[in-house]
Amino acid sequence: MSEMEIGEDNWRAGGAEIVAARRAPSVKSEPSSPQDHSAGVVSFDRSELRVILDLYGRKVAEGEWRDYALDFERDRAVFSIYRRTSEVPLYRIEKSPRSARKQGAYSVVAATGLIMKRGPDLKRVIAVLDKKLKLVAG
Repeated sequence: MSEMEIGEDNWRAGGAEIVAARRAPSVKSEPSSPQDHSAGVVSFDRSELRVILDLYGRKVAEGEWRDYALDFERDRAVFSIYRRTSEVPLYRIEKSPRSARKQGAYSVVAATGLIMKRGPDLKRVIAVLDKKLKLVAG
């Protein structure tokens, strides 16, 4: 039975689940072995998200940032930070395991595309976004 042939009777009887199952992507959520990780989707783990969300929470409390977005792709994971929802992201925190050996897996990219900092340690990389105010005597 095709998606177009599902009638009202089948809809009540569970035909909607069949259609949803056909439309669902066939991407593995968790790799079964380390070799399968390259075939899956790159994502942030719990400790990485905790570090990122700690900084994000402080900046929201200060009124600098208001929204964020998460994107998980085959080759990288991106945490985008917005000042306003309708704008382009101010910063992107990217995790790219492919470049881990060369330049480090993490990078902070500005709205202009400028890579502000790159390295293997997430805390040190996102420290560029956590600017401390300095008192200037004049």
